Amino acid sequence: MTDSATSLHSMKSSPFGLRHSFVILISSFVIPPPAQASTTTEVTAAVTKAVSFYHSHAASHGGYVYRYSADFTLREAEGIPAPDTIWIQPPGTPAVGMAMLDAYEATKDATCLAAAVAAAHAVSRTQLASGGWDYSGHFDAKNRASQLYRRDADGKLIERKKAPQGEAGWHAWIKHQNKNNYSTFDDDVSQAATRLLVRVDHALGGKDAEIQEAADFALSAIIATQYPAGAWSANWDTWPSSPPPLAKYPIKPGSYPADWPRKWPKDFTGCYVLNDNTHATLVSTLLLAWQLRGDAKYLAAAKRGGDFLITAQMPDPQPAWAQQYDSDMHPSWSRAFEPSAICGRESQSAMWALLKLAAATGDKKYLAPLPRALAYLRKSLLPNGQIARYYELQTNQPLYFERGEGGKGFILTYSDKNASSNYGWKWDSELDSIESFAKKISRDEKVTSPRTEKERWSSPPNEADIATILREQKPDGSWPVTEDERNWMRDASGKKTKPAGGVIYSLDFVQNVKALSTWLKAKQ
Repeated sequence: MTDSATSLHSMKSSPFGLRHSFVILISSFVIPPPAQASTTTEVTAAVTKAVSFYHSHAASHGGYVYRYSADFTLREAEGIPAPDTIWIQPPGTPAVGMAMLDAYEATKDATCLAAAVAAAHAVSRTQLASGGWDYSGHFDAKNRASQLYRRDADGKLIERKKAPQGEAGWHAWIKHQNKNNYSTFDDDVSQAATRLLVRVDHALGGKDAEIQEAADFALSAIIATQYPAGAWSANWDTWPSSPPPLAKYPIKPGSYPADWPRKWPKDFTGCYVLNDNTHATLVSTLLLAWQLRGDAKYLAAAKRGGDFLITAQMPDPQPAWAQQYDSDMHPSWSRAFEPSAICGRESQSAMWALLKLAAATGDKKYLAPLPRALAYLRKSLLPNGQIARYYELQTNQPLYFERGEGGKGFILTYSDKNASSNYGWKWDSELDSIESFAKKISRDEKVTSPRTEKERWSSPPNEADIATILREQKPDGSWPVTEDERNWMRDASGKKTKPAGGVIYSLDFVQNVKALSTWLKAKQ
């Protein structure tokens, strides 16, 4: 599996950015007039046209994948999905559906709501008996028969007398591994699906019983899989009929192991996972459920997630966070290129989660870990101002991995000279933004909910952002990419090709529609 967060990050720092060209006409001294501000009528038309186009042309059973050729003969996600396969992992179906819901909330256009509801149905009909979702979902008969989906393709609940259930916890996952019932929190998969269901259920006022029940079931799984310390594992494959027991997972503070292996031990002992913002997105999902449903149990679970981050902060000399911890609260290995280490990216996402909790609850205890973490991470910035994904325990040296002999395996190294290209070894620093939000919250200033990691457009989008989105949109409502390295896909045989008319990305659709919708709401 590729590191999707890394590929997304590389898009953000490559030709995905804005491009400007300036021409100075010395001889005539022509100064072009300033561009006229966009109107709400223009932006509303652009949003509704974009949603209608994407729903009409890109959807399969109401769901989506990552990218399409402009003529929609090619579809791609992590691999080549079958025609009846949708993608749950963002920026797949849940992300697209939530952008469509943003459009509805900004425009009140019924076609936008209908498209979001269709995406929610695609998600509810690929929910597993374990309560969450796998990276992708299937609607063809053969693949559906091989998975323990809770509903049939039309949304009717399936009676399953022998669906696996039992005590939650990493020990149960290692023991069972029911591949046909595999749910994951990795890469925001089950969290994003849950957020879409919760938001659409709220927009419909609870009138769609299927969507409401699927949301309830997913939220119950999130709470039941939470450890006593407030953390979560990445995966589970049985319905969690009881939570992980305190006897197996005692609450302990983060601490350094006496030593750690420099080669991948292949044991996957990291039961508490922050990798790829897993913990932060779970906290955000629970806060959303509390804000839209008003049920205190969701807030309590979110606060337990915050309590874990306070407990998991490592002591000096590296008072930040690891990517994953074992049951003794030592940083531990995950995959062959994810070592026991302090993690720059995940430390930033931990701080964003604490900020969201502080802003939502008014409880300043969630701000307490930030000053030490910020001071340490500022001292640890790389010469180019970025933050390393990994810092060696105790020595604080940045860690990287190179490919082994013949391109096989990974070798730990202190140099990024030949670092493998499969992962994001460096990340943009967000320390200034984190500190700014923390100061505002500490002064009891009203702040919008902070978001993690940068998107293409500013937040909130400015007039120049909106003008660029409108200018780049085609008459049919799409935003195809026709140049740079993003203008290629793989055909059915896996061969690289540049489709005529370009490539249409779900990520672009999501970010553009969200920006336009945010602008419209501000104008209203």
